[in-house]
Amino acid sequence: MRLKSLVTAGFALVLGLAFGTATAPAASAAGARPNFQMPFPCGQTWTGNSSASSAHQSYEIDFNRGSTADADYGDTVVAAAAGTVVISAHQGSTNGFGNLIKIDHGGGWFTYYAHLSVRSVGEGAHVNQGQKIGEVGNTSKPGNNISPHLHYEVRTSDTTYPANIQKAVFNGVTFGYPAQTVTSQNCGGGSTNPYTPQEVCGSGYSVIDSAGLGTAGTVYLLYNSGNGYNCVVTMKKTSLGTPTATTAYLEVKGKSRVTDSGNFGYYAGPVRASAAGTCVKWGGKAGSNTYDSPFEHCG
Repeated sequence: MRLKSLVTAGFALVLGLAFGTATAPAASAAGARPNFQMPFPCGQTWTGNSSASSAHQSYEIDFNRGSTADADYGDTVVAAAAGTVVISAHQGSTNGFGNLIKIDHGGGWFTYYAHLSVRSVGEGAHVNQGQKIGEVGNTSKPGNNISPHLHYEVRTSDTTYPANIQKAVFNGVTFGYPAQTVTSQNCGGGSTNPYTPQEVCGSGYSVIDSAGLGTAGTVYLLYNSGNGYNCVVTMKKTSLGTPTATTAYLEVKGKSRVTDSGNFGYYAGPVRASAAGTCVKWGGKAGSNTYDSPFEHCG
């Protein structure tokens, strides 16, 4: 994927603007759009601008707050949605992104956070919505002197750059291009788990059973007919984005139980085991609710 080069940019602060509130459609070839929130802590108000930089291709946004060019230097940047960090690096002379975090949110959706002064997460890390990933800065390529700001992008995998840059949507509302002042609702995760059991277990798995864990979550048993593996995952329904005690386990008859247990933001698991033609016991826990199956699904 080619990343754009940035030219010297001025301070991208535009005050008091509030444009439309239409909801943007998801890109047709990408999966369902995650419930993206602002890339800043809950309650903070930031002004974004998509037209102040001549390097912008379409729907990128530069964010600032405060009355001076350096007012937001070092301010916390958080993940707009849960996902996996696929880039955490200083881009050096490659492009003008400087310190860049790129997060894969699944379903062909990605977010970019550029010019960071500090990167707080490494490649391969799973991050929760609202988790700190870095700090606002002004890093770029050598000789490219820019004022501190966060450069934010949403991209999909369904087409090529720059057509894959999507309009930003925060808390279900499309950003008011070209500029808008927005208050963050990134307050510990959305009301709906952004993941599905099939997404967590992987390609080829289908749900064959499930059990409710009160209002706290649901534990799912999945099977992959292609390789004969079962998979168990416990999906949370409450305290989304906040690590809480969650467990998933799978026991194939005659073998040791495999368990994933800890404090997780969205789910426990996946726990996988080969079980073609063999009975399995499965279950999990979320909050104070537990489910334990008998040995079953023996076909």
